[in-house]
Amino acid sequence: MIRVLLADDEAMVRAGVRAILASGGESEVVAEAGDGREAVELTRAHRPDVALLDIRMPRLDGLAAAEEIVRTVPGTAVAMLTTFSEQAYVARALSAGATGFLLKSGDPYELMAGVRAVADGAAFLSPKVARYVIEDLGRGGGRLARAEHARARVARLSPREREVLGLVGAGLSNPEIAARLHLVEGTVKAYVSAVLDRLDVRNRVQAAIVAYEAGLVEPDA
Repeated sequence: MIRVLLADDEAMVRAGVRAILASGGESEVVAEAGDGREAVELTRAHRPDVALLDIRMPRLDGLAAAEEIVRTVPGTAVAMLTTFSEQAYVARALSAGATGFLLKSGDPYELMAGVRAVADGAAFLSPKVARYVIEDLGRGGGRLARAEHARARVARLSPREREVLGLVGAGLSNPEIAARLHLVEGTVKAYVSAVLDRLDVRNRVQAAIVAYEAGLVEPDA
C-alpha cells in the first residue's frame, strides 16, 4: 500500500480525495492536515510515501510546505493537488521540488495514477499542466539558447547516464527503466541520483525538462 499524507484546508475535499484513493485499493491516507504547517509536522511524524498538498492553505501555503518537506523528509515524494493551473504555480511547485502536479478537476483515475507514479519515483503532470510546460519550453526566441545549454549539460554525462536521462524524460519509473535496460532497480536509482547531481537539478521533473531541451525525448514521448 502507498502511504499518503493529504493536506487541504477543506474537510469535504479531503474526504473526497480519501474516498477516491481508497477505491483504487493501492493507497491509504495515513494522516490529514488542514494547513501547510501541520502538513510538514505530520509528514515528519508519519514519513508517508507521498505528501499530497493543496496550494492555498493557511499558516503555510502548499508551495512552501512542499519545499520544506523535500528538504527535511527526502524519502517522501511531493505532489500538488489544486484547482489552480496557472503557469506561475506550476513553475513554483516544480522549483520547490514537487514531482507531481494534479488538478482537482481531473479524472479520479488520473489522481490514482499520479499518486502511484510519484510513489514509484517517477514524475506525473496532469495533461493540462503538461501542455503548459511543453508550450513554455517551445515559446520565445531563447529556445535555441536553452537547447544549446541543455546539450552542454548533458555532455557531462556518461553514455549510460544519458540513456537513463532520456528514459526519465519519457516519464518512465525506476522499475520501468530497470526492465528496459536490463538492470537491477538499485543500479537505476544510483544512475538517476548521479544524473540529478551532475545536472545540478533537484528532481526528476527538472531533469526531464533538460532531457527534452537537449533533444533526448520526442515531444510526444
